[in-house]
Amino acid sequence: MEKPSLNVYGQAQLPPGPRWLPIVGNMFQLGLSPQQSFAKLAGIHGPIMTIWLGSMCSVVISSNEVARDMFKNHDAVLAGRKILEAMKGEGNNEGSMITAQYGQHWRMLRRLSTTEFFAASRLDSFQGVRSRCIDRMVQFVEEAGRNGTQAIDVGRFVFLMAFNLLGNLMFSKDLLDPKSEKGAKFFYHAGKVMELTGRPNIADFVPIFKWFDPQGIRRNAQFHVERAFEIASGFIRERMETMENGGSDEGKKKDFLDVLLEFRGHNEETYRFSSKTINIIIFEMFMAGTDTTTSILEWAMAELLHNPKELENVQAEIRSTIEPNNKLEEKDIDNLPYLKAVIKEALRLHPPLPFLVPHMAMDSCKMQGYYIPKETQILVNVWAIGRDPKIWDKPLNFKPERFLGSKMVDYKGHHFEFIPFGSGRRMCPAVPLASRILPLALGSLLYAFDWVLADGLKVSDMDMSEKIGITLRKSIPLRAIPLPHKFKGASQ
Repeated sequence: MEKPSLNVYGQAQLPPGPRWLPIVGNMFQLGLSPQQSFAKLAGIHGPIMTIWLGSMCSVVISSNEVARDMFKNHDAVLAGRKILEAMKGEGNNEGSMITAQYGQHWRMLRRLSTTEFFAASRLDSFQGVRSRCIDRMVQFVEEAGRNGTQAIDVGRFVFLMAFNLLGNLMFSKDLLDPKSEKGAKFFYHAGKVMELTGRPNIADFVPIFKWFDPQGIRRNAQFHVERAFEIASGFIRERMETMENGGSDEGKKKDFLDVLLEFRGHNEETYRFSSKTINIIIFEMFMAGTDTTTSILEWAMAELLHNPKELENVQAEIRSTIEPNNKLEEKDIDNLPYLKAVIKEALRLHPPLPFLVPHMAMDSCKMQGYYIPKETQILVNVWAIGRDPKIWDKPLNFKPERFLGSKMVDYKGHHFEFIPFGSGRRMCPAVPLASRILPLALGSLLYAFDWVLADGLKVSDMDMSEKIGITLRKSIPLRAIPLPHKFKGASQ
């Protein structure tokens, strides 16, 4: 892309930014933690800043004021998507809710997600499924911890729970079950795709390399996508045969696959999803739902273990609310404000997608007095916004109390100082599900177990550094010992 001149759009110009080098642009200034690097550069060049990633023009937004302007006044024109090479397969991504360009087909998918997948009535009907998946996670943690004698990889058990939950929402079955060889293979291929798409890919930034795929990322990612699609197609064929034969599982709730297969368009539209489109939607939900859930809950647990007073406070709240030897249920969550505040504080400090999913300018526009060329990538640094000292008192400290009392900030896209799930048209549609599963999963782990760091590690020696893949994860996975909690005075 040729660099535009300073006065292409009236008297406006590109937002300011650091000097760039030919071919590579500002790539050498990214470092291992681009969210931190961009936050430092924003301190020099301002809250709306131009960065060149190779030949890709990117505008980085690093303040709540500019984010408000973007989502309030320029949401439609900036609703496009930049698609990474690893996610490009055959076709035009129209089956994807995440990467499809904004238009009629995408609006149909979005409407389906809000009216069917994540509608309150649908989520209410699957309350028992969520509870069962979390109960199994607690059971697996207890078994792996061997009655408080073994450390576990906390994130791994959260990931397995999230994967099985999505398996039940999609197919009404546990995919990670000893009896399900297909489920285990689907899990393997999905994991490989997540690993590959999280790697930096030079083909995303230097156009000539798109032809050669020198790192093999797109080629390998598509191999595993196709293997996963083959397995999902088998589940789809089984369901279609059952429907065509007039059979159904008695008492079975309609799952997401039923919704996709029965879809016939809205109003006067006559449209059916192809098997490929259904595959894309299903696979994308696994990709989006498992890694983000794992990131959020692993960070919440890590911050609590790093801050013992806050851990004591949240466990005291839960255990004083739930009767001994009972279990936490979704109906209890509204009576646990500190638990919900812990989730919010973890999201503030460690948003799973520190730049959200990158937006793209569908046409040229003017924002904050600057020219934004068509096809510019827009990165909203929600990591920087969540740590802005102009907004947050002691922003680097883990203080769930900041979300209690009069400061009832939520993550539903209306408070621009706190938008870990985005805002506007392309905001994550699964927030209603996340708001149910996150506190229930974290609260269940905190209620059932007392937690001790592995290998005698001291709180002061915990490594709290971050690494970016698909999501923002701990550089060193959290390992801790789950000690089954003994309730005083409870019957044994």
